[in-house]
Amino acid sequence: MNTGFVILQKYLMTPMAKISQFKIVRAVMAAGMASVPFSIVGSMFLVFNTLPMTFTGLEVFFENTFFRVSDLYMIANTATIGILALYFNFVVGYELTKIEAEETGLKVNALNGAMLSVFAFFMTLPELIMQNGVITLVNDQNNLVFNGLRLQPFIFRLGTSGIFIAIVMAIVATNLYFLCVRRNWVVKMPETVPLGVSRSFTALIPTFVIAFFVIIVNGIFIYFGTDIFNIIAVPFAFVTNLTKSWLGIMVILFLIHALWVVGIHGASIIGAFITPIMLTNMTENTAGAHIPFAGEFNNSLVILGGSGSTLLMTFFIAFFAKSSQLKILGRASAVPAIFNINEPVIFGMPIVYNPYLALPFFLAPMACGTLGYLAINTGFIHPIIALIPWPSPMGLGAFISTGGDYKAAIVAIFSAILALLIYIPFVKLYDNKLYKDEQGKSENQIQTA
Repeated sequence: MNTGFVILQKYLMTPMAKISQFKIVRAVMAAGMASVPFSIVGSMFLVFNTLPMTFTGLEVFFENTFFRVSDLYMIANTATIGILALYFNFVVGYELTKIEAEETGLKVNALNGAMLSVFAFFMTLPELIMQNGVITLVNDQNNLVFNGLRLQPFIFRLGTSGIFIAIVMAIVATNLYFLCVRRNWVVKMPETVPLGVSRSFTALIPTFVIAFFVIIVNGIFIYFGTDIFNIIAVPFAFVTNLTKSWLGIMVILFLIHALWVVGIHGASIIGAFITPIMLTNMTENTAGAHIPFAGEFNNSLVILGGSGSTLLMTFFIAFFAKSSQLKILGRASAVPAIFNINEPVIFGMPIVYNPYLALPFFLAPMACGTLGYLAINTGFIHPIIALIPWPSPMGLGAFISTGGDYKAAIVAIFSAILALLIYIPFVKLYDNKLYKDEQGKSENQIQTA
């Protein structure tokens, strides 16, 4: 096990620790966290609107009441999930510019960076084609494309399918902005000019540079029958497809917990990469897809109690541990565990660098992930269509995120029991060791006295 820890530290912890400090990764992490409130609010309206599909007895009541004004309140869903790429784009641009200013001293403004990112992203939204040497906006009433904007249901490229492109365009726009400022390609105003006016003119030349860059690059792609949006979507679509497989989910769960075992918050680092994918998959589920790895799949069906699926294990040591250390720790950690907070267990038990508990810490979430994957993939439970707050208690999160499927809550409970069964033999072994150590210390203190 010690050799295993050394390997993880050398080949996983060190590279991932470096990756987590990349400016782009930090900006995407910030965007993911900033988008959570909007995703949850939009999801709740969607869940409410789909209740009659789960509880058929409500159909008549909803038809005569809520569905009469559903177009009004579902705007909240359109203005959140429907334009999620815009939120990512704005925050990534803002954070990248803020980090650059703070860490390099470059005189750039975060708000300018955010607005330039939005500008670059919006230039990729319209679809254009070249016919007879003329570039024109696509218009197709049959496929709901008007003036180059694909309307499914609002503006297709503004939704979750555009998140990756939004991130890339924010990176491109901010770096062109930084280049202009470093080369002094800016309009400088006298110090007497108000800050707001000065700031707007500072962004004038970078705006031209970004505009010409996007126009030229997009024009080249259009000439060859595609555009920036579709080109960038190709590699990300490949990665997204990997997460739709059981093996892809297992790799992700392994990486999250491998980082935790060596003391790094694996959920935060890996989350920066998978959050856009899970949101995209969740949106596909609302349109009729059946993708297991979507939304809060992990917190709803897999890592109940927190990373490692430690919920029932925490209660087990609280009531059945022989050692004082585990018994006290379990009782202190039980309530936070209900809300998927288990840092006290991970660092207090500890699980980090603990050869007794590292193996079940890997196995439990992977077994629960397999159960959740099979439950959705076989159609036993509905796929996840809504984003719930990650601290949602066991069963409740699964029930809400699947649009009110009570069987999802049952699967979540079975998942927690499965994790406990995996932990028990390892925890007992570790508990016996601690108990013997405590007994030995007590005997030594008596003999010394």
